Amino acid sequence: MSDLAMSGENNLQCSLRPLLSVRNLTKLYAEQKGFQNVSFDLYPGEVLGIVGESGSGKTTLLEALSGRCCPDKGEVLYLNNENGIDDLYRMAESQRRRLQRTEWGIVHQKPMDGLRARVSAGGNIGERLMAVGARNYSAIRDTASGWLSEVEIGYDRIDDMPTTFSGGMQQRLQIARNLVTHPRLIFMDEPTGGLDVSVQARLLDLLRHLVTDLNLAVVIVTHDLAVARLLAHRLIVMRRSEIVESGLTDQVLDDPQHPYTQLLVSSVLQS
Repeated sequence: MSDLAMSGENNLQCSLRPLLSVRNLTKLYAEQKGFQNVSFDLYPGEVLGIVGESGSGKTTLLEALSGRCCPDKGEVLYLNNENGIDDLYRMAESQRRRLQRTEWGIVHQKPMDGLRARVSAGGNIGERLMAVGARNYSAIRDTASGWLSEVEIGYDRIDDMPTTFSGGMQQRLQIARNLVTHPRLIFMDEPTGGLDVSVQARLLDLLRHLVTDLNLAVVIVTHDLAVARLLAHRLIVMRRSEIVESGLTDQVLDDPQHPYTQLLVSSVLQS
């Protein structure tokens, strides 16, 4: 078992209450488009991977889990910092937006979707700090500098605009912007998509380190089974809007039961 998986198992044993509980969640916007009847629990420190072909519903599911699209039915329950339960789609829109800015983070496949193009690298991180009440400019800048170093971006780039960065640097900056407030839950949509292999490897190493050190709960959508194996403790496999298989990542990938999962795994082995 990987170090990350062992860490996740230990974290699960320490927490008896799920951070996120999803019950019968459904969002269908065309024939077999979207997702239906999704249920699972996610615990602190656990990484859940969602894999499947394009159009299987995995990205729409991520948007519903993170409060960015309203489901047709079902519920998403979140264990807040006061150990109370919040129903994501019964809370006020202002509460949901605050949750997304503070206790949650969203890492987009296209990093500029999660960054402010006309704000410096340090300013992008600083904005997130200000959302949780930080006001001291010097302290904000010092914290931003520390997080740039954490994601392997030099201090000399703190005042540069993210549009001057490479794709890999933009993605690392987006990650720093999301993690600077120490959120409890992160949603990631194809975080290594569009990056070359060497950049992907560095980014995955960084993500593994941060997930473990910060005890993050993560829901990650990816089409790359190698990424899923490296990061996820548990896996959901989707096809045509439905979950066709789920379980511990190694079990699902090493001994797939559903014909579609078998096809996915075999296609990777043959490539």
